[in-house]
Amino acid sequence: MIQGMRHNYIEEVKQIREAISISRYRAAKLANGETLRLYYSVGKFISLNTRNAQWGSGALKSISNQLQQEMPGLKGFSEGNMRKMRLFYEAWQPVFEPQTENIFGIVPVAEHIELIDFRSQAANIIRSQPANELQDTGSKVIIKRSALPNEMNEAKCSTLPNELDEELLRSFLSVGFDSHMRIIAAIQTLDERIFYVERCAREFWGRENLKNALHNDLYHQQGSMPNNFAWTIPDEKQRQVAMRTFKEDNVLNFLTIENPDLVDEHNVEAQIVKNVKNFMMSLGGEFAFMGEQYRIIVNGKERKLDLLFYHRRMRCLVAIELKGGEFQPEYAGKLNYYLSALDSLVKLPEENPSIGILLCRDKDNTEVEFTLRDMSKPMGVATYHSTNELPELYRNALPSVEDLKKLI
Repeated sequence: MIQGMRHNYIEEVKQIREAISISRYRAAKLANGETLRLYYSVGKFISLNTRNAQWGSGALKSISNQLQQEMPGLKGFSEGNMRKMRLFYEAWQPVFEPQTENIFGIVPVAEHIELIDFRSQAANIIRSQPANELQDTGSKVIIKRSALPNEMNEAKCSTLPNELDEELLRSFLSVGFDSHMRIIAAIQTLDERIFYVERCAREFWGRENLKNALHNDLYHQQGSMPNNFAWTIPDEKQRQVAMRTFKEDNVLNFLTIENPDLVDEHNVEAQIVKNVKNFMMSLGGEFAFMGEQYRIIVNGKERKLDLLFYHRRMRCLVAIELKGGEFQPEYAGKLNYYLSALDSLVKLPEENPSIGILLCRDKDNTEVEFTLRDMSKPMGVATYHSTNELPELYRNALPSVEDLKKLI
């Protein structure tokens, strides 16, 4: 055996494995983007030819069957899926083609694939054409663009976005078609749809994460938590992210609460730690877990934080204190102390000031407002509950666990 020859190559294998994973991820993103481009273009082709009855009622079924015959094994082009493609186009057309007036008719789909290239600004899609009109020779159809806002020297009346910046465009193209359709089916407004698309991409939401976010109406809950961020977070960017990140009420699907009237916060903490990934996703992602019962030693005295996280975009520590009952003003004083200790003893010089969240079962917003008004550290107060809890009306109508035990 050659001197120094190794029997295993752990580090080399690791590097190659990482390279393969990165390559596969990039290929998947590119493939997903091409799929969305194709589906949007086909959706436009279908929309142009069905919305004014150019095609008969059975056209999509007939086209789907013929495609299957001519391209055996073709997936994604069932009659139902082609209807989804039409919805996909019609949902996003105001963003990608905001100034296009469609005079419906029969236009070759290839023209639409070439036209819709999802450039970073929707107006560029139209401007990139050599003329103001695209006309299919031999057909009646003209796709004509009207004057753009800057050409009319006036702003659009709608506040809806008419362009996607480069980062948001990448997000759009990285979200799967099924997720896009779930968002379109559940959400009617463009700004809300963009919100969910962005979160799907940034936080790698799967089906269940997206389903929960839509069910919990995450869009309208963002930034609703009572807090003092406006005057305790000097950095504008961090403040805006903090405002959007934390929800007022948190539904923890994994949480089991046997007696809603007497919650054991230590048991809640144990369940959160056990399901820490789900918990971080419920908070909105971008969190890293640093530990439970996190030890802070001040002048020889040991203190313990319930949960400590790090938020990547805000670049700061996030301390969460769990409470099994209603918010009490004294809780904020203790959390303020913990945040001072974290900033002095744990926070790195380049990081932003720590943020604290009191997670309680219930709260009085007026009490919270008075309590946080003069606190020097950034903090907010939110509530939590589980999906298995019965409303109080039904809870009182049922026998308690102890009564049931006696009956048994």
